[in-house]
Order: sequence, then C-alpha cells, then structure tokens
Amino acid sequence: MNSPPNRKRATIVGASSGIGRATALAFAKAGIDVALVGRSQDKLEAVAIAAKEVGVKAKAYSLDLAKLEEVQPKIAAIAADFGGVDILVNSAGIGYTKPLSETTLADWQQVINLNLSSVFQCILGVLPGMRDRANGLIINVASIAAQSPFPGWGAYCASKAGLVAFSKVLAAEERANGIRVANIYPGAVNTPLWDSETVRADFDRAAMLNPDIVARAILYVAQLPAEAVIEEMTVMPSAGTL
Repeated sequence: MNSPPNRKRATIVGASSGIGRATALAFAKAGIDVALVGRSQDKLEAVAIAAKEVGVKAKAYSLDLAKLEEVQPKIAAIAADFGGVDILVNSAGIGYTKPLSETTLADWQQVINLNLSSVFQCILGVLPGMRDRANGLIINVASIAAQSPFPGWGAYCASKAGLVAFSKVLAAEERANGIRVANIYPGAVNTPLWDSETVRADFDRAAMLNPDIVARAILYVAQLPAEAVIEEMTVMPSAGTL
C-alpha cells in the first residue's frame, strides 16, 4: 500500500514478541508505518497482518541478530526497501542469569553481542539515511538492570549498562545531525524472556509490567516533536523492583 508522504516510518527490531510486538502494534494504531525485524518470519507476518488491519503499511523482515557481520548491511537494505526510516526501536535482546564466577566466556559474549553489539550494528545501518535527511529518532530499550546491581544477572546488567553508555555517546555525536537518541529503562516486564533457557528466576509475573504499558511509553517518546527529546525514561511496575 502507498502511504501518505508525511507518514512516519519506524523500523522495530525484535518485533515478533514482547515489547517489540506491542510497540509495533501501538505505532500502527497511531498511524506509523512499521518495518518488523526479528528471527521468526511467521511471527513477524502475524504482527504485520494485525498492523495492516488498522490501515498502515507493515512488512516483515527476518534477520538473525547473532550473525553480527550481516546485521548492518541487512538493516540498511531493509530501510531502503521500506522507503527509509524515521524511527528505529531496538527492543531485541536476551536474558541471562548466572553468577559472574560461573559465567563462561562464550555465554558472556553471546549476551554482549545480542544486547549491545547488534544494536550498534542496527544503528550503523540507519545512520546514513537519517543524516541525509537531518532527522531521525533512535529508541533503545535498556533495563532497570543498567542502573541497579542484580546478583546473578551480571552479564545482563553489563550489557544494558553498556547500551546506555553507548546511547549517550551516540546522542552527543549525532545531535548536530538532527538525530535524537532515547533510552527506555523498563522494570520487570512479563515477556517470553522469562521462559527462555538462559533465565532462571522465580518472580511473580502477575506483578510485572505488561508489554503494552512499555509500548505506550515508547510511543510517547516517538510522538514528541523534533524540537524535543526524552533522553531517558524509567518505567517501573507499581509493585517496585521484583
């Protein structure tokens, strides 16, 4: 479908489930076209169908973020195929629980690669286009774990703290190019992360945030005019840190 020339276009990485999926649908309902990026083509296609039902352009793009050398060129190709990107949301990532003394180098590198290095590569894929238009918004989904030490979550905390530092430097470097950068710090969110093989935690998932709440926060950041940016936003369950 052809979109109005003034309609914003967002690329959402990690759009097949959790925060990314909720964000894609929230953006679609707000009239933002969405390029959906993730590993599962089938899951992405289902999100695309739901997004199209509210009248926006939506397209699914399968990408394995673990293959770091492929991420930057593929994200650039996705942006070109979709007609450009005004907003990039990086919401993909991996959870990991194990004491640092028991964390293997391979596990450490996997967490850093998916939670930090893949974001770096995604951003490099869209920066040239954003610079050409002198406009763009990058929203990185970090975690409250970037700010607080959680025993047993060392690799995860380090990856998210690194993401925050990276985002702050990026914001300083790209401000003159019209590119804004925002960090979102969610508390515990009830997503499939808690069902993954790399996470062992016994929290009350009913007391967590649901992904739709975080998506609303991300949409709020995305809808600010270009003259303003929310550089950091913390969204916590009312029950506090679990």
